Amino acid sequence: MRAIWTGAIGFGLVNIPIKLFSAVQQSELDLDMLDKKDNANIKFQRVNANTGKEVAWENIVKGYKIDDRYVVLDDDDFEKASPEQNKIIEIAEFVDEKQIDSMYYETPYYLQPEKSGIRAYALLRDALAKTGMIGLGTFVLRNRESLVLIKPVGELLLLNKIRFHDEIRETDEINIPDVKVKPGEMKMAVHLIEQLTTDFDISKYKDTYSEKLLKLIKAKSKGTKTTASTMKVVHSRSRDLMAQLKESLENSKRKAS
Repeated sequence: MRAIWTGAIGFGLVNIPIKLFSAVQQSELDLDMLDKKDNANIKFQRVNANTGKEVAWENIVKGYKIDDRYVVLDDDDFEKASPEQNKIIEIAEFVDEKQIDSMYYETPYYLQPEKSGIRAYALLRDALAKTGMIGLGTFVLRNRESLVLIKPVGELLLLNKIRFHDEIRETDEINIPDVKVKPGEMKMAVHLIEQLTTDFDISKYKDTYSEKLLKLIKAKSKGTKTTASTMKVVHSRSRDLMAQLKESLENSKRKAS
């Protein structure tokens, strides 16, 4: 893996030099866009809106429009805006992870200590594990300020980007009709949940769609005729909610036996 950011964790007056690595990878197939007429690869160009000519990457700059005029920014400008945040992940406070709603979570990264920060890294990791707390802080990644959590996972520290509160949309425009749930339906639903409750094991779940799609692609490349697989999702024919719940319980009992 290649580090995507180097800097340090600010832990009080302790400075921990680290490298940041992406902790995730995509599982879907890498599909190319083609012209339907001749299967030619579609290429995207960066075109000057005035001349219509393609612009090379090295000639592209970023700008912000103010009063119909662009203010052009270079790398130094981004650094000057907040030099400390470009180099340091400053832990502002420690919080209980259970208090953070899952909708705030975004992207995970691995943190690796530089040689000069190994002992301080181990200290922060073990102190977090002992207290059950996680670090909450900010830093700048790819010219954007990020709110992050730092927590121990085994022998390493994991950094998780989370969303700012103002990035979460309000629910005012979501229409949820007021419905009264019947006691019998509630009892049956709770019973169904209890029957299907198990220990969490993410390894049981795979990206089977990509596997099936790749199998279809290979068959098609050999000229083999493919057919759609049979739909296995079965719902109750009854429109009565209580009847649907009872049938669901019976199905879960049969699967368990």
